[in-house]
Amino acid sequence: MVSAPSDVADVLVIGSGPSGGVISHTLAARGFRVVCLEQGDWVNPTDYPANHPEWELLIQKQWAHEPNVRKLPADYPLDLTDADMSPIMYNAVGGSSLFYGAEWPRLLPSDFRVRSLDGVGDDWPITYADLAPHYDAMDRFIGVSGLGGDPAYPEGLDYPLPPHPLGKVGRRAAAGMNALGWHWWPGTNAIPTQKFKELSQCARWGTCEWGCPESSKASADIAFWPHALRSGATLVTGARVRQILTGKDGRAEGALWIDREGVEHRQLAHSVVVCANGIGTPRLLLLSASPQHPDGLANSSGLVGKNLMLHPNCTVTGFYDEDLESWRGPAGQLIHSMEFYDTNPKHDFVRGAKMHALPTPGPLSAIEVQRPLPYDDLWGPAIHDIARSHAGGILWAANTEDLPEESNRVTLSPDQTDSHGVPAPKIEYRISENTRRILKFTVDRMQEIHEVSGAKRTFAVELWVDQPGHLLGTARMGNEPATSVVDSYGRAHDVPNLFLADGSIFVTSGSANPTCTISALALRVAENIADTASEQKVTL
Repeated sequence: MVSAPSDVADVLVIGSGPSGGVISHTLAARGFRVVCLEQGDWVNPTDYPANHPEWELLIQKQWAHEPNVRKLPADYPLDLTDADMSPIMYNAVGGSSLFYGAEWPRLLPSDFRVRSLDGVGDDWPITYADLAPHYDAMDRFIGVSGLGGDPAYPEGLDYPLPPHPLGKVGRRAAAGMNALGWHWWPGTNAIPTQKFKELSQCARWGTCEWGCPESSKASADIAFWPHALRSGATLVTGARVRQILTGKDGRAEGALWIDREGVEHRQLAHSVVVCANGIGTPRLLLLSASPQHPDGLANSSGLVGKNLMLHPNCTVTGFYDEDLESWRGPAGQLIHSMEFYDTNPKHDFVRGAKMHALPTPGPLSAIEVQRPLPYDDLWGPAIHDIARSHAGGILWAANTEDLPEESNRVTLSPDQTDSHGVPAPKIEYRISENTRRILKFTVDRMQEIHEVSGAKRTFAVELWVDQPGHLLGTARMGNEPATSVVDSYGRAHDVPNLFLADGSIFVTSGSANPTCTISALALRVAENIADTASEQKVTL
């Protein structure tokens, strides 16, 4: 059964994560009738696992990062039969930002010119300078905490709130970097150091990646949606979009969505903005094939779903004799380093990694990471010492730059579906030799940091297969329709009233955590939609 169409929206937004929140608030505040469809629900901070002493057990299943493990009603499965990693995501108001660590670094200027500088990947159709005003506006709107003057970035970058305390973990990690003469800087985080708008002052719970019980982290449900709703945006939860509707002229007309009871609905709109992440967005475009778009919506280039980049993550955890109070947050980054971010001709790889030091999560994690120890060290009274050791731990982690490869892609699974019978996304992803060299090099450098910092034991993970949740590049921006899916403002080359505004439009991945850039790009897309509304037949 298909319900009767509702009123026509000026703009239909699909997905309520950071990009969907920015789009919805920006356009609603400028007077557009905005409807946002979200297949998940609101999550109450009192329900987060960190409210309970057994939180490390709860995150193994119902709060797991991976949807194939979690299997909540709002989730859809991922076909990973041909994937080296398990992408992570979360479907709810706020999207995967409920699970992010709120690390808020910008891409570096070099990230926009990788082809020109290093002869790999492609240049973006915009520069750092083009995006800088939108970066600044997002920092002010969210209340980002950081310290200006980081020499890794152009002069003039500063933040509205002061940085978080380094704590004992950050100071010990920084001392090691000083001993090696390597770049480090206090971490930039989308977590306020004092109350800011809807966000509470950080209470340093240290469980940022599984939801903030204090409502301090700038997840999109808190940072953007209260403002979007007050501005007049409509948010529909439990709405699983199965197809973007198009007319005979090939333009987008709205979307077909299914509620929790299986009833189909049509939401009509003058323009559609897809904000469903780097996996959900290409999946939806491929599901929306029509006679006018036989290979999938906006896919005349054949690039929808291709060039998936996931930022393979590596870690080295070190344990120290000193009590470092490693249960204190944010976690999040206490310090970060861009020492090995850009290409160095002395290395046997191109591009590099962003490193960051953070607390160790908890006692069960301390046991898990130290499992290589002999059996007798993990049994009986000794296990209590291992559990307590998390307070003296430092976790060095790194995002490695993932270069775009068309063979790494999202397609539609031939045999897996979601609970409504809609084909699941199939992830085909192999880690390149270049990336493996970055991973090994970076692990060796983080081992070196721990050694000079005085760690007594270290435990390396060269590939953390379910971290991080950075889903990038599957509908890239560009000036040429033959080699890109959208233009520099997120407008689909093939469908002039269809826009994309999430990580899928990245051209290269950099190695900086991407949510800061996703939010800035979404603001740029939203402002352009508003400024060119008459061209899209968007009426007020």
